[in-house]
Amino acid sequence: MIGIDLGGTRIKGIVLDVNGKIVQQIVLPTNDGEEGVWKGVVKAAVEDLLKYEEGPITIGISAPGLPNEDHSAIAYMPGRLHGLEHFKWTDFLGYKTAVLNDGIAALLAEARYGIAKDKKHVVMLTLGTGVGGAIMIDGKPYFGHNKKAGHIGHMVINDAGDCDVTGMPGSIEECIGNCTIEKRSNGKYTSTRQLLDDYALGNEYANQVWLKSVQQLAIGLASLANVLSPEVIVLGGGITEANEHLFAPLEGFMKQYEWKVSEQYTPIVKAHYGEMAGAIGAACFGLEWQQ
Repeated sequence: MIGIDLGGTRIKGIVLDVNGKIVQQIVLPTNDGEEGVWKGVVKAAVEDLLKYEEGPITIGISAPGLPNEDHSAIAYMPGRLHGLEHFKWTDFLGYKTAVLNDGIAALLAEARYGIAKDKKHVVMLTLGTGVGGAIMIDGKPYFGHNKKAGHIGHMVINDAGDCDVTGMPGSIEECIGNCTIEKRSNGKYTSTRQLLDDYALGNEYANQVWLKSVQQLAIGLASLANVLSPEVIVLGGGITEANEHLFAPLEGFMKQYEWKVSEQYTPIVKAHYGEMAGAIGAACFGLEWQQ
């Protein structure tokens, strides 16, 4: 199984065996803005990875944006990777290729081989510059109408908050995404990493800013738990590297907000896979899509 994760900065590719082991991997610069270049980089990566593929050739590509109905291309991705929309990868690569959103690809990696393996009902959020997400129901990724499902970062927490890139006020992305940290801290911090460094030292203002963000995240996660009733919620992305500074207060807030049934709260766990999750999930989807 070959999986390609097409990001705005880097293109990551892997060959995955049937047990989820990475046989070979490659990471190359995307060169976004140079359409002919990054498409050629993907093709070169696939050709190189084909040398290590021993079974039937299956290819999946994860990318930002919304895929079309038959998963042959990304149908909607404004503002980045010019030329990606409606580009048919099967025609370009010469092999049948399945395309999916990068957030759903990360969820598939966790559900097939990672922290959510063997779970049927899963919600995943990726906490980074923005906040992405994905939903799995009955063991299958849920795409919804127009393939828009899973964009959990745009779920409203505070109707009086500033609007995010989709026009939603006070969304989860606005509450905890790294893209808003300078605004949320009144200019004191330019990155979540700086905020967390001060939080770890017991800085009172950092404590206030960070715990408010975690509280708002918990409100969103508790709402998702009540609506979707997943077996587990998986958190990935760079902000999860805060580890206990994130998960400990988050657990406390979840106990405050989540509707508890049968004395059980929904487990919230850190993703197993890091930067290769999109490529792993893409490889899984490429195989499943052709079956």
